[in-house]
Amino acid sequence: MSINNNIISNKINELKSIELEFKKLEQDKQKLITSFGAKPIETLKKKPPFKSFYNGLLTSHRDFDKFYSRLASNEKSAIVSGLNASGSFHLGHVGIFDTTLFFQKKYNLEVFAPISDDESYVARKISNQKEGMHNALKLVRQYLAYGFDPNKTHFIIDQIYTNIYNIAIKLSRGINITTIRAIYNYKDSDNIGLIFYPSVQSAHILFPHTKGIKNILVPIGLDEDTHIRACRDVAEKYGYGKVGVLHSRFLPGIDGKKMSKSKGNAIYLFDDDEKVIKQKIFKAFSGGRATIQEHRDLGGIPEIDIAYTYLKYLFYNDKQDKELYNDYKKGNLLSGEIKKLLLDEVLSKVQKFKDNYNKITIKDLSTAIMKNEDVDIENLINEFNILSDEK
Repeated sequence: MSINNNIISNKINELKSIELEFKKLEQDKQKLITSFGAKPIETLKKKPPFKSFYNGLLTSHRDFDKFYSRLASNEKSAIVSGLNASGSFHLGHVGIFDTTLFFQKKYNLEVFAPISDDESYVARKISNQKEGMHNALKLVRQYLAYGFDPNKTHFIIDQIYTNIYNIAIKLSRGINITTIRAIYNYKDSDNIGLIFYPSVQSAHILFPHTKGIKNILVPIGLDEDTHIRACRDVAEKYGYGKVGVLHSRFLPGIDGKKMSKSKGNAIYLFDDDEKVIKQKIFKAFSGGRATIQEHRDLGGIPEIDIAYTYLKYLFYNDKQDKELYNDYKKGNLLSGEIKKLLLDEVLSKVQKFKDNYNKITIKDLSTAIMKNEDVDIENLINEFNILSDEK
């Protein structure tokens, strides 16, 4: 077999693999709807004027219509949206962050952002609690650099705001081991920190209730719905309302597989420099043909092209997307040209993010981080050198 035929054969095998990944993502979405009672986003009669509700990034919901109706009636409302303290921001976070920022800016919403340093520790995603604290404080700075208002965004780092455990203990009486085993498939060998953590997560989600905010929205990835189901179940037992939920589709990594830090297939807004970002984007799986002439004749395959996928769901509006799709499908745009468009968008976002990162002050951080009364937050920020690393 010639070298050219080898290349074509490899491309065909990769194509089949990527198609299977995309098909699995669609199956995950359908499973939530058919088996677990979520509703397709298309069934909403009223949608906010933001692109993620129209471009397919948000796939389904639980009671978003009720949340939005109460929000439109000027009821005090909040969003709960957090991160695990085991990594930094990457492109996979952008869709949910942009949607959350839209609500904060348009409706002046409070955002409660749990950073799960304790879950990172008990799940062995980090080596020790000190690492979790450092990662969590760094993530607060990144959140604020992304554009979240320090006066309207409240970060819950459990090592700092240990009051959260009082709520978790209260809720724990309403969650039994059978339920946790059924949802999380824990084994006898798993540590009890993992088994207790769903109660802590429910405390995070329902925390705005303790501040008098009962209309709550939680935007999440499809794989996080198990946490929400446990929380919505226990909420009713304690007289809390069920939170509204928005499900965001998974975005594949640059290789078309599930995005993962361990696989090195994510593009990071903070940790990657321009050279690394360019390398990652230009090696991303494409829907281009084997040769330029074949691409001009047959057109590209945008449905399995990673650069196109990112542009569609994260950067472009409907009009831009349709033009891009048609030009690529007809062969007017080459795969490399699509990647260059993505590179420009990502570098612009990264530059703005890093410029803002250098403007975050100790006052911004201390204002936004929730703490017990005896915690000297400024001392912690200095101890972990959170303001010393500049990008």
